[in-house]
Amino acid sequence: MYRETLQLLIDGEWVAGSAGATGPLLNPATGEEIARVPHATKVDLDRALEAAGKAFQTWKKTTAIHRWDVLNKAADLIESRKAEIARTLTLENGKSLAEASGEVQFCADATRWYGEEGKRAYGRIVPARSHGVRQLVTKEPVGPALGFAAWNFPAGNVTLKIAAALAAGCSIIVKPSDETPGTAVAIGRCFQDAGVPRGALNIVFGPSAPISEHLIASPIPRKVSLTGSTPVGKLLQRLAAETMKRCTMELGGHAPVLIFEDADLDKALDTLIGAKYRNAGQVCTSPTRFYVHENVYERFVSGFVERSRQVIVGDGLEQGTVMGPLITNRKLDQMDEFVHDAVAKGARLALGGERLNRKGNFYAPTVLRDVPDNARVMIEEPFGPLAQITPFTTFDDVIERANSLPFGLAAYVFTTNLTTSANAGEALDAGVVGINHTSVHEAETPFGGVNESGYGAESGIEGLEAYLRTKMITEKRI
Repeated sequence: MYRETLQLLIDGEWVAGSAGATGPLLNPATGEEIARVPHATKVDLDRALEAAGKAFQTWKKTTAIHRWDVLNKAADLIESRKAEIARTLTLENGKSLAEASGEVQFCADATRWYGEEGKRAYGRIVPARSHGVRQLVTKEPVGPALGFAAWNFPAGNVTLKIAAALAAGCSIIVKPSDETPGTAVAIGRCFQDAGVPRGALNIVFGPSAPISEHLIASPIPRKVSLTGSTPVGKLLQRLAAETMKRCTMELGGHAPVLIFEDADLDKALDTLIGAKYRNAGQVCTSPTRFYVHENVYERFVSGFVERSRQVIVGDGLEQGTVMGPLITNRKLDQMDEFVHDAVAKGARLALGGERLNRKGNFYAPTVLRDVPDNARVMIEEPFGPLAQITPFTTFDDVIERANSLPFGLAAYVFTTNLTTSANAGEALDAGVVGINHTSVHEAETPFGGVNESGYGAESGIEGLEAYLRTKMITEKRI
């Protein structure tokens, strides 16, 4: 049933952990163990660090056109193996096979884009103040990198870090989530088979805290990239400060959705239903706080509930499934806690609010209406299939409420008024804003948050810049 052999990739070789320790990998749709995850020891990590440091000395000297060729081949392999990788992804993560396939295609697109953009890591000549002086600004790879990737997009999160680092001329050690290791193994094989030299890409698994602490403490890596929660981001940033490593932090969010009175409600509802229940709401850009103008509030709530009832929940491998399970069983308890707290504080349960009576980590699509701002679910990121809806009256009121949390990743606006859309886009405190749609991340566009949602960006030219450093060389002719 499970097609991947789970091993560590260290210095170009797929190996078991040196101590033989493993952990279980469970299918969230069935609860069944489908594989064992190898755990890296400090000895394994030191081998990976040494390999990354050695490989960087060679890889950084390769031409941009050579790196483009390797990444282009990797993209072709990802695309040709899409069906197999998507199936592995669904087995581990639970999302529908259609979603998984789309994610893998994004990986191929992003890898091609980074390879191509690596050819445009331009420097510049700065006119000098004195005759006979040339001032040359160059871009060079920052050094060996560390990538820590979350489970919710197990292919995309891993690929963005690998492709950006390699395109810039960096080597990288990736620590994917132990909940979704097989996807990372499959992606890693594509890069390896495309010609990435030994040591330039390393993949390790095991308990996150000791692995991240050991890797970040080493003087070899010069860059840290994390996709994860805000608490983990703060911890890794503190660790990285000891050796002044550059960081990119793509952390949690709690995306507000502003539905103005003049919005096209049917189009807004059709768009938001798909975004809300994508990956069972386990998406950092998932629309979570729905602020709806009081004059269209009842129509919106009714339409959202009606559409939510039609969401087909099931095993992601089953045809027709729209929403799969939550990643772990403990997430079910969290959903219950959010719902009970909201209702206790005055919210009304319009749909769902319960576990589904079947094997696996399934929770019903849930709609809460009239949710007060002090409910936990309005303050803490739910990361599940919960939609909480509340009315607003004025523009200033809704902007203040939308910006009231320390998070600032994604925000959404639905309106047919150009002035309203322009004003809201400027006023919202978020790294990405979607107006009348929810597609806020493409391979060629920068993606990242502000405030406690992190800093830096993946994708776009900004994603490549994160793995480059600037050097100024000034020369006087003699």
